[in-house]
Amino acid sequence: MDQLEDLLRRAEARQFRDEDYETIKALTESYVHFVHLVGAKETTIARLRKMLFGASTEKTDAVVGSTAGSDASATSAEAPGSGPTGESPSETTTANDPAAGRGHGRNSADAYTGAETIEVSHESLQPGDPCPNCERGTVYDMRRGGVLVRITGRAPVGAKVYRLQKLRCNLCGKVFTAQAPEGVGEQKYDATVGSMIALLKYGSGMPFNRLEGLQGNLGIPLPASTQWDIVRDQARHLEPVYAELLRQAAGGDVVYNDDTGVKILELMGKRARQRTLAEGSVEGGAEAKQRTGLFTSGIVSTRDGRRIAMFFSGRKHAGENLTDVLIQRPADLAPPIQMCDALSRNLPTELETIVANCLAHGRRQFVEVAERFPEECRHVLQSLAVIYRNDAIARKRKLSPTARWEFHHAESGPTMQELHAWLTRQFEDRLVEPNSSLGGAIAYMLRHWEKLTLFLRVPGAPLDNNVCERALKKAILHRKNALFYRSTNGAHVGDVFMSLIYTCELCGANPFDYLTELERHAGRSASSPRDWTPWNYRETLKGKEYAQTPSEEGHQDSRCCEKAPQGAGETQERRAD
Repeated sequence: MDQLEDLLRRAEARQFRDEDYETIKALTESYVHFVHLVGAKETTIARLRKMLFGASTEKTDAVVGSTAGSDASATSAEAPGSGPTGESPSETTTANDPAAGRGHGRNSADAYTGAETIEVSHESLQPGDPCPNCERGTVYDMRRGGVLVRITGRAPVGAKVYRLQKLRCNLCGKVFTAQAPEGVGEQKYDATVGSMIALLKYGSGMPFNRLEGLQGNLGIPLPASTQWDIVRDQARHLEPVYAELLRQAAGGDVVYNDDTGVKILELMGKRARQRTLAEGSVEGGAEAKQRTGLFTSGIVSTRDGRRIAMFFSGRKHAGENLTDVLIQRPADLAPPIQMCDALSRNLPTELETIVANCLAHGRRQFVEVAERFPEECRHVLQSLAVIYRNDAIARKRKLSPTARWEFHHAESGPTMQELHAWLTRQFEDRLVEPNSSLGGAIAYMLRHWEKLTLFLRVPGAPLDNNVCERALKKAILHRKNALFYRSTNGAHVGDVFMSLIYTCELCGANPFDYLTELERHAGRSASSPRDWTPWNYRETLKGKEYAQTPSEEGHQDSRCCEKAPQGAGETQERRAD
């Protein structure tokens, strides 16, 4: 501000300095940008503050501050040696120990599970040989040898050029061409190429044109059109496994679902109107007028201790997509627990679920008004902190759903009863104006109280929908980088890859290895997709019928090649050239 006041004084005296131009230019550009933000209809005051000053954490101490003696009982539950976990101070890592801090950037050799391991024997000694130092003892093999980790950089998609020597007879003209080395294969693009492209595009948000530029800079051209051809064909081979994951997700005990926005050019603007006229459907035109939004729905299903993630992009809401999933649910299974926010569009139609609402959404209502009502919000947030702390203890103890429900009923039930009585009293005693922002937050909690507290009555009911929110980050990352899908087919290809990639991440499987093996054994995975899920495909590969010799390792499955369209490889080669 002192610099700005000096600038104004110099402007009034007409005595500008050389550096004043840059200051005035920066102020003008900032003002224009600010006016543009304020004029945008989707920009709220809260969002504007986050854009200007950055998003702040929603932790209770950061929102309302900590007071001496507040929530002492809850704090003691986490204290080492005094809480229910029974840990002593010596069994835990203290936060004051800089050597044991997180984020130091060092990884052990065991963390490099995808690295090539090379065993190096001693150049002159073997176990049992006499010691060259003392000449009396014998050397033996130590349990843990020395370890060296060496990391190299390379292009995401590599290439090898084989120049086959050709010889021609000077008399008869016969040409003799050298045979390709063993393991080269017949296909120009190996199964690993499509897996890497899909992992970068749909797993890490790298658009085709960006990868094309990177590959070009590294001297290995890979046009965007060729990338699309490869992943499109590979997605066709993945359809049976995708359908199997969908079938297994329908039988889950707990399902999480939510929506986020997406852009599909085929369903937007002039393209959408042309498509409606081409189809000649009156109902389709009416539907297009009624609903113009486009959504990517994320559904995470928990079954047998595993989580299966499914993505669906199009005009349907999360509830409609969940209906399409649960319609495959076996009739003898009880209705699943459904976790979602309180929007009605998240509920399935004509199918019964045990609905639980997201407690984090209710909590966020108070986080957003904490600056104006600090005391009231402190009470609510500290009460909810007890619930989340108890849930963390249950996870640490690895309690079963029934044991977790009993623990919450005993430890969290009294806190929630007191909170409900406090929220009700705010309106009954006229301590809070119902039309105020705090009144809206309280009304939201009371209106959805039964669904927000389902974890106190039903074993296995989660607290919030954070599982699905994290899953949707895959779609959001793709949207921020690639911006849109061109067609509904492209959106479906993205849904298939995102579903398989994120399910691998949830199950601890290697998505690159998984996609590659599915492509190499496309025919076999199509005939028995149950054996090719992310959690059992490795056991399937160990079977005798799938065992490969080293010479076959670089080749795709023969049935996979049969399923590819005739001439597809030649088209890809022409485009690459």
